[in-house]
Amino acid sequence: MKLCRLTLPPLSRFDRCSLTSHFSSISLLLQEDPIHNSNLNPSYKPLPSFSPNLDLHSTTQLHGHLTQLGISSTPPHCNQLITLYSKHRLPSHARNLFDEITDPDVISFSSLISCYAQNHLHQDAFLAFRFMRARCIRFNHFTLPTLVKSCTVSSNPFMGTQIHAIATVTGLDLDVYVANSLITMYAGIGLLNLSRRLFDDMPKRNIISWNGLLAGYVGNGKFEEAIIFFRDMIIEGLRPNEHGFSCMINACTDFGDLESGLAIHGFIIQLGYDSDPYTVNSLLNMYAKFGDSCAAEIIFENLTSPDIVSWNAMIAGCVLHEQNSRALQLLKNMRSYGIIPNFLTLSSILKACAGYGDVYLGQQIHGYLIKTDLSLNLYAGSGLVDLYAKGGHFEDSVQVFDSMKDRDLITWNALISGCSHNEKHEETLSYFCKIREDGCDINRTTLSAILKSTAVLEAIINTKAIHSLALKLGFLTDPHVVNGLINSYGKCNVLMDAAQVFDECMIDDIIAFTSMMSTLSQGGQGEEAIRIFLNMRKKNVRPDTFVLSSLLDTCSRLSAYEQGRMIHALVVKTCVMDDTFVGNALLDMYAKCGSIEEATSAFDYILEKGVVSWSAMIGALAQHGQGKTALELFQKMVYQVIMPNHVTMTSVLYACSHTGLVDEGKKYFESMRETYGIELTPEHYACMVDLLGRAGKLTEAKELVNKMPFEANAKIWGSLLGAARLHGDPQLGELAAQQLSYVEPDKPGSHILLANLYASSGMWDSVSHTRHLMRKLGIKKEPAMSWIETKNEVHTFIVGDRSHARSREIYAKLEELGEEMAKMGYVPMVEEVLHDLGRKEKEELLSHHSERLAVAFGLISTPEGSPIRVKKNIRICKDCHVALKFISKIVSREIIVRDVSRFHHFRDGNCSCNDYW
Repeated sequence: MKLCRLTLPPLSRFDRCSLTSHFSSISLLLQEDPIHNSNLNPSYKPLPSFSPNLDLHSTTQLHGHLTQLGISSTPPHCNQLITLYSKHRLPSHARNLFDEITDPDVISFSSLISCYAQNHLHQDAFLAFRFMRARCIRFNHFTLPTLVKSCTVSSNPFMGTQIHAIATVTGLDLDVYVANSLITMYAGIGLLNLSRRLFDDMPKRNIISWNGLLAGYVGNGKFEEAIIFFRDMIIEGLRPNEHGFSCMINACTDFGDLESGLAIHGFIIQLGYDSDPYTVNSLLNMYAKFGDSCAAEIIFENLTSPDIVSWNAMIAGCVLHEQNSRALQLLKNMRSYGIIPNFLTLSSILKACAGYGDVYLGQQIHGYLIKTDLSLNLYAGSGLVDLYAKGGHFEDSVQVFDSMKDRDLITWNALISGCSHNEKHEETLSYFCKIREDGCDINRTTLSAILKSTAVLEAIINTKAIHSLALKLGFLTDPHVVNGLINSYGKCNVLMDAAQVFDECMIDDIIAFTSMMSTLSQGGQGEEAIRIFLNMRKKNVRPDTFVLSSLLDTCSRLSAYEQGRMIHALVVKTCVMDDTFVGNALLDMYAKCGSIEEATSAFDYILEKGVVSWSAMIGALAQHGQGKTALELFQKMVYQVIMPNHVTMTSVLYACSHTGLVDEGKKYFESMRETYGIELTPEHYACMVDLLGRAGKLTEAKELVNKMPFEANAKIWGSLLGAARLHGDPQLGELAAQQLSYVEPDKPGSHILLANLYASSGMWDSVSHTRHLMRKLGIKKEPAMSWIETKNEVHTFIVGDRSHARSREIYAKLEELGEEMAKMGYVPMVEEVLHDLGRKEKEELLSHHSERLAVAFGLISTPEGSPIRVKKNIRICKDCHVALKFISKIVSREIIVRDVSRFHHFRDGNCSCNDYW
C-alpha cells in the first residue's frame, strides 16, 4: 500500500563522472572507516555522519554516493536524507526516498510528516499519518506535535480535536511536548478555557508550556489575564526567557499599558535579558510607539549592531507620533550603517514623506521601488497612493492605484481619503461605489472619508444611504462614523436627523459632543448647543480645546456675553489659555459680544499670533469703529513679517470704509496684488463700492462695478443700493435694486431698501407700487427686533411692544428719558418714519422703536454703572442713534448696540462711529 505521489519534478540524476569529480568533497562528510575504504562488506552498512546544514548541491552528491553504496533506502540513512530535502523545500524528493524504504519505521513516517508540515502541505501530512496508522506503526511524542502544529497553521480545529482524542487514548496527552502543542493550538483558535484546562492538568510543565498559554492570552486580547498569568509564572519560580519577555512587552505595546511595560523592563534588566536582540527590539518598539523618544533613543544607541528590525521600530515610532523629519534622518543614518531598507522601512518612510510634505523624496523612493520590483507590494503601493494624494499629485496617486494588481482596504482608503482631501468629492462617491462593487470590506476610515464628502456636497440622499449602511454593518458604535454622520446631516441642514443620531448612539465621547455642538451652533441653534455642553458636563466628560473653541463660537453667534465669560472662566480653570485656537475664539467672542477692550486683552494674551489672530483683531477694531487703530495694527502686523491673506485685506478695506478713509482704502485696494500677492475677490470689490458709496462718490462706485472682472454679487449691489438710499439717488437705487432682485429674487432686502429710498425722497406713489409688488410676490419684510440678555435670559422687543411683563416700567422709563432729552435739545427726526403719518404719530412711533425698549429695560434691570448690550437685526435708524447718544449722557452708562453691520458704543453723548455709518 502506497500514498498517492505528489505531482512535483523528479529527483535530479547525476552521471558517474560528476559523482566521481565531487567524491573528494563528499568523503569529508563521511566517517573515516577502514572497512569503508577497502572492499565494502555488503552485509555491513555503516551510518554516515553528515552535517544537517549541507547545501542542496552537497545533499544531492551525498544522496548519489549513498545510492552507490546501496544504503540510501535503509531507514537511518533515508530518514536523514528526507530531513535534508525537507530543509531545501523539496518534499517531492523526500517522498521519493520514503517510497523506496522497504520497511519504514516511526522515524521514517515522522520525518515525512515533518517534511510535509514544514513545506505547508498539511493535507499530505494528515494523509501520511493515516497511512502510518493503517500500517499499525505506533507513533510517538514527536509525531503528534508536528500534526497539531499543522492543524494550527492550516486552521483545521476539527482535525486538531481528532489528534487530541488519539493522544488521550494513547496516554500521550500527558507528554509535555504533545500537551504544549495542544495548548498552542487551542489558544490559537480562541478556546482559551480548554487551553487553560490542558495546562492545569499537565503533570509536568516547562517554560514552553507557560509561554504557549501566555501567547494565547495576548493573542486573544486578554491582557489582564496575561499579566496575572505572567505573575503566576514568576511566583512558581520559573525564570522567563526571551520569548516570554518579548510576548509581554509586545502585549503592553498593543494594549497601551506603559506602566506594566516599565515594570517588565526592570525585570528584564534584573535577569540580564537586556542584551537579547529579540527582547531589546521589543522594548525599543514599545517606547517608540508610546512616544517616549528619549527612552527609545537610549536603547537604540546602546545597541552594538542594530538590525533592520531595530531601525524599523525607531522609524515607525517616529512616523506614528508625526516626528517625520526625525524618521527621514534615521533613514539616512541607516543607509550610512550599510543596512538596506526593506518594504516595511519604505512603507513607514512614505508615510513620513506624506506627513512632512516631501513629495520629491517620495518620488525617489518610488523610483527605487520600481528598480527593485517592490512597487506592487501592498504596503508600499498604499503608501505611494497616500503620499501623492496628500501631496497634491492626485493624478499620480490614481496612476499608482491603477497599476497595482492587488489592492486591499488600506489601498482603497488611501485613494478615497485622497479624493476627499483634494476636494474631489464627486470622485470620492464614485470610488466608494467601485469598492462596493468589488466586494471589498469597508471600515470606519472609509465611511469617515465618504461622510466628509457628502457634508461638503450637502448630499442628503447619500448621507442617508451611508447612515443605513453603517447601521447594517454595525458601525454606529464607532465615534468617528457617528461624528461624520452628525456633521454631514448638519451641513445638509437636517438638524433633527443629526440630533437623532447623537441621541440614539449615546456615545459619551468628546468628539461626538464637539460635533453636535458645532452642528447646532452653525445651524442657528446656539441655545441647544449650550444645552448639549451642560449635559456633557453632567456626564463628567472633560472639555478639550476643540469643545471650548466651539462653545465660544456659539456665544459669538448668539452675542451671549455672560455665557462667553463663563466659558472664559472654564478656559482658565482647564489651563488652556495658551492654546492659539482658544485664544482666537476668545478674541472673536468678546469682539462680537461688544467688548472690544476684552477682545484686545485676549489678543495680547495669545503667544503665537498667526495671520488668523491678526486678521480677527483688525476686523474687530474695524467693526467697533476704531478704523485708524485697525490700520495701525495692520502696519504692525506687516512689520513683524506676518503676511496678510484675503481675509486680512477685507478687514482693512472694511476699516477704511467705516471710517471714511477713502484715499487709504484706494491705496490698499490697488496695491493688494503687487505688494502682498493677493488676488482681488468679490468681497474686496464690495468693500470698495461701500467705501466710495458712503463717501458720496456714487459715480466712481458705479464705474468700479462696471469694470469688475466678474459678475457683481448680491453684496456689491446691496452696497450700491445702500449708498443710493443714503445720498438720495433714486435712479441709481432703481438700477441697483433691479440687479439685486435678479441675483436674490426671494429675499426682501432690495425691495425694502428701494421703498425706503422712495419714501425718503417723498415718492409715495413709488413706495405704494413697490410694497404692492412685494405683497404680490409674497415677500414679507422681516420685523425689526432688538434683544438684550440679563441674568442668562434673553428679552426680545419689537416696535411698540407691550407684551413684556415689565412693559409699564419700561414705558415709564422711556417717558422719563424723553423729558430729559427734550430739556437737552433733542428733536425727533420724523423724516426717518417712512410712513404717511402726522408728526405726532411719527414722534410716538420713533420713541417706541425696539432698541429704545431694550435699552429702557436694561436700565431698570441691570446694576448701576454696568454696560447695556443690545442687539438689533437691522440697521439702527438715525433718530435712535441720536437718542441713544443723549441717553448715554443722561444715565452715565455705556450703551453698546450691535446692528446688522457694526457696533455702536455710546458714551457720554458720543458714538464710536463718529456719526459716519
